[in-house]
Amino acid sequence: MKELKDEYKPGGAKRQYILDKAVNYLRDNKLMATQQARHAFCTDELMMTETEYLECLNKATNGEFLNSI
Repeated sequence: MKELKDEYKPGGAKRQYILDKAVNYLRDNKLMATQQARHAFCTDELMMTETEYLECLNKATNGEFLNSI
């Protein structure tokens, strides 16, 4: 099992790179993963907080949630 390098962990210098990649991962409809599996990957493997995850999910859906409020 791979482990995140320190620069990609929360507070690391390259954390934004991981968050940007997560947006693409959440947006990709070709994956056969469920939303629950994607959430688990982001929070468990990428060590994302719920806030980071929700921000990435919002960006992946083009911000439609905020526009609907």
